[in-house]
Amino acid sequence: MRRFGLRAANIAPIRALQQLSGTCLAALVLFSCLAAGALADPVAKDARVGGDLRKTRFVADLSKPVDFRVFTLANPYRVVVDLPEVNFQMPPKLGTEGRGLISAFRYGLFSPGKSRIVIDVVKPVAVEKAFVQEAANGNPARLVIDLAAITSKEFAKRTGEMTIVGEPPQQRQQRSQPDPFDKTERDQRKAKPVVVLDPGHGGVDPGAIGKGGTMEKEVVLAFARTFKKKLDAIGKFDVFLTREDDIFIPLAERVDIAHHHNADLFISIHADALADRYAKLVRGATIYTLSEEASDEQARLLAAKENSADLIAGMQLDEAQDEVSMILLDLMRRETKNYSIAFGRTMLTKLKGHMVLNKKPMRSADFRVLRAPDIPSVLLELGYLTNPKDEKLLKSAEWRGQVAERMARAVEAFFSQREVRLPY
Repeated sequence: MRRFGLRAANIAPIRALQQLSGTCLAALVLFSCLAAGALADPVAKDARVGGDLRKTRFVADLSKPVDFRVFTLANPYRVVVDLPEVNFQMPPKLGTEGRGLISAFRYGLFSPGKSRIVIDVVKPVAVEKAFVQEAANGNPARLVIDLAAITSKEFAKRTGEMTIVGEPPQQRQQRSQPDPFDKTERDQRKAKPVVVLDPGHGGVDPGAIGKGGTMEKEVVLAFARTFKKKLDAIGKFDVFLTREDDIFIPLAERVDIAHHHNADLFISIHADALADRYAKLVRGATIYTLSEEASDEQARLLAAKENSADLIAGMQLDEAQDEVSMILLDLMRRETKNYSIAFGRTMLTKLKGHMVLNKKPMRSADFRVLRAPDIPSVLLELGYLTNPKDEKLLKSAEWRGQVAERMARAVEAFFSQREVRLPY
C-alpha cells in the first residue's frame, strides 16, 4: 500500500378554545422543563477536603444524588471515583491543594457517559466509608469518601477492590468510537494523505494550568480545531482529531485512532508548564520527536510528565511486549523516525518569524504518544502556560489562527516534497 510520508361568527367559543390551548401549552412547557431538569446531567459545583494523616474526608456538592463506584490504585497511590456523566462547574484551581491524606484531586469526563474523580494520596489508604447524602435543609446532595491510613501490605491486599453504592450507573448511549482493528475504512483509503491531530489531555486530566487558571486541555483543543479548519481549507488532506470535546483518551488509544484512520502524519498538541523560578524566563514553542534517549534533561522531564497522563486519569499501565515484537517495531521506528524529523524541520522553518520559539526549538525524548512505528509523529508544545505572555497568546483566537495557518503550510510543504513507502 502506498503511504504518504513526508460534509365574527361566535367569538366566545373561539376565545374559550384559545384560553384552553394556552393553558395546555403552559402545562406542556412546565412539564417539559421539569422533565429536562430530571434528565439533566448532575452538576458538581464545589468540593472540599478535611482531616489529618490518620483519617481524611473528601466531599463533593452535587445537584442531585448519583450512583458511583470507588477503588484504589498503586504506583502512585490514588483513589478513583467513577460517576455517571457530571457537569463539573468547580472553582478554578480547585483540587491543587490538599489536606491530611489527600495531596490533590482532579475531575472531568473520562469516557462517553462516565465522569471520574482521581484523588492523589500521600500514603496507602483504605476507603472506610463511601456514600451519597440526599439534599436536605437547603444543603445540596453530597458525595462523601472517608479515607483511613493503612500499611502498604494492607493496601496491596485491598488494591482494586470496589465499593458500589446503589445500582450501577445507567450508561448513556455510547458515541461511536473508532475500532483500531476494524480494517474496513483502512481498506478504502482515499487518495489524500491523512493527518491526525491529537489535542493532549482532556476530561479528568487537565494538563498544565496557567497562573490565570487557563487549562492546557482547553487551549490545545481550541488550537486543534483551528488547525483542522486551516488544513480543510487547503483541500488536500483528510483531517481527524483524536478528541473533539473535553474527554479523556488514554495514550495508547490516541495512537490506535491514528492507525484506524490509516494516518500518514500524527501531530500531538500540548502546552507546557515550568516551576515558578523559571516561569517568566522561559517561553516559546518546541517541537519534539521520538528517541529512546532524551536530547536533554528538560525533554526527559517533559516526556515523563506527558507519559504519566494515564496515571493521572486513574489507569493501570501495562506496556509488556515480547522480544520479537519489540525488534520488529524498532526496525520500523528507525525508518519512520527520519520522516518525523523531516517534518519537524519543515514545521520549524514555517514557524520561524511568525511565533515565539524556544531557545532550543527542536528536541527529542521517549514520548509514548509518538511510538507508532509506521506513522511519522511529532509533539508540538505551543508555549508555556506558566509564562504570562505565552498564556495570553494561547488564549487568543487571532494568535491561534495565525500559527495554525503556518502549521497548515508546513503540512502542505511536507507532503509536496515527497511520497514514500513506509515499512510494515
